[in-house]
Amino acid sequence: MTMVTIFGSIMYLVEGEANGFTSIPKSIYWAIVTITTVGYGDISPKTGLGQALAAFAMVLGYAAIAVPTGIISAEYTTIIQKKNTIVCSECSSENHEDDARFCKECGEILDTNDLVNV
Repeated sequence: MTMVTIFGSIMYLVEGEANGFTSIPKSIYWAIVTITTVGYGDISPKTGLGQALAAFAMVLGYAAIAVPTGIISAEYTTIIQKKNTIVCSECSSENHEDDARFCKECGEILDTNDLVNV
């Protein structure tokens, strides 16, 4: 919300009412549409400085939304691809990495013959 308010206010000052940015709330609306990469096109900057600011907002919006989404998706893929786990013969804990040598819970040496398909 802070980023949207800042970009909207600056765009209102840069573009002004003559270029369609008739109020700060309308400029904040433009910032939300631009940063979320929706881009309706009903309001667009006309000056060079406004267009440069819009381009910066678009790149920043992509970084703020798309990059974390990719990171989260990659983590889910890593979790889903885990197929085997080693069961501790001492405490029966199954929360071990596939290449673990010792139990995370009790410290017992893990037997790699105790693999369980998950």
